[in-house]
Amino acid sequence: MNKKNFDSDFCGSLPLHQINMIQSYGYLLVLEREDLKIIQASENANEILGLAVQQLVRTSFRDYITKEEADNLYFKFQTDIIEKVPLPLTIKTEGYTGRFVAIAHVKNGYLILEIEKAGEENSFLNVFQELKYVMAEINRSESASQASSVVVHQLKKLSGFDRILMYKFDEDWNGTVIAEVKEDDMDAYLGLKFPASDVPRQARNLYLKNPYRLIPSRDYTPVKLYPVINPVSQAFIDLSDCNLRAVAGVHLEYMKNMKISASMSIRVIRNDKLWGLISCHHRSPKYLSYEVCSVFELLSSVISNKIASIENKEFFQYTSALQEKKSRLIGNTYSYLNLSEGLLNQDINVADLFNAKGAVLTFKGTTSRIGDVPDEEDLKNLIYWLQSKGDEEVYSSRNLPGEYEQAASYQEKVSGILSIPIDAEKGEYLIVFRPEVITTVTWGGNPEEAVRFEADRQKYHPRNSFSAWQEIVSQTSLPWTEQELEVAESLRSFIFEFTTKHLKN
Repeated sequence: MNKKNFDSDFCGSLPLHQINMIQSYGYLLVLEREDLKIIQASENANEILGLAVQQLVRTSFRDYITKEEADNLYFKFQTDIIEKVPLPLTIKTEGYTGRFVAIAHVKNGYLILEIEKAGEENSFLNVFQELKYVMAEINRSESASQASSVVVHQLKKLSGFDRILMYKFDEDWNGTVIAEVKEDDMDAYLGLKFPASDVPRQARNLYLKNPYRLIPSRDYTPVKLYPVINPVSQAFIDLSDCNLRAVAGVHLEYMKNMKISASMSIRVIRNDKLWGLISCHHRSPKYLSYEVCSVFELLSSVISNKIASIENKEFFQYTSALQEKKSRLIGNTYSYLNLSEGLLNQDINVADLFNAKGAVLTFKGTTSRIGDVPDEEDLKNLIYWLQSKGDEEVYSSRNLPGEYEQAASYQEKVSGILSIPIDAEKGEYLIVFRPEVITTVTWGGNPEEAVRFEADRQKYHPRNSFSAWQEIVSQTSLPWTEQELEVAESLRSFIFEFTTKHLKN
């Protein structure tokens, strides 16, 4: 099934960094670095600073906070700090005093301050105590699925969200729900797969900058900045790494279709790449203070480290097992000084190495076979096709019939192929085959309807339904792993060296 790739073709090109408004649960100020003058402000800043935004611009932020806080802000950001830094603020205006947290961003020529009301200290301490228990539970987990189950259940206790789920991205950035806890009367998503366009490419990139994304209410009124154009850059200000950044309309519609009013997403990182997301849903508006969000940010690091530890251990164990099998194959080949004997006819063979059901070696006019492989005429045509591709590197596919039409006639025993060229011009290859594995994928809604366009093909809407929608996937094998492809490449190098040095005649 060839799905429409909304993730790259459309959704992935939306300019989220150009959203020039903020959510209404906080306030945004842009300051000159040298004198802390306000050069841009969100239009709701009058709520805490006491002046209309037009009057605030060009005043000094020093006038609204204590001298100690102003000096601290100034001196901290005369350096080249690039990380976002939280700072406590006490804002005092005529007849008003308030405690706030400011998240400060250093930009080229100016500072961005995201300002939120400070939470209650006791609340923060209580949550932090609970967090220590959650961390201990996560660290006791022995698998990624067990760690994921622990974190969603404990996060629900800490936050009170109606539903929390963890989903893991696959190689195509579709997300599968691997853990879920929810209120009894909510739809279940456990085991469902969601298309990549639900969290499109540019949104995923933002999670590498921002540990979490909070939307306390989908029905908020966006707050504009004044002036609209940043006076330093002479362009829209880039709010892509701001927690307060306004939400794209299509995502608010997506939330409405999901029947939720508030959401929070927390990243899970493995080896500097986005592994998955913890997604929190609430049916009514729900705000979490910056302090509590910071606890969740810390928890994101804990679960990320644990999953990385578990999966890296599995990765290295599997890699070690592959290398051990490859070494035995190489040893056998040197013992017999014969490729066919060493790779196909011993107690371990190349099909065992690659978890395949069949293998073929075509070399010096002879074809050797083991296991389930195409018949002689089909094999000859397949090799002609491989030659026509002109590949001198390892070639792999888990959907051979989708790339080579004639393979559909024998897809049951051969849907996956891993081809190692020995001398492609002569039609000499080492090829291993995997059989078809028919799978049923249950999607959260029809992936072909992930995006619904209006008549002008410009405006679009997310799907209305997240009900289970099943797809039967055929003509595919188990995927070839990163480690297997690396071993195949090293085996190609060995075969080249072996044939060059030991089989000259």
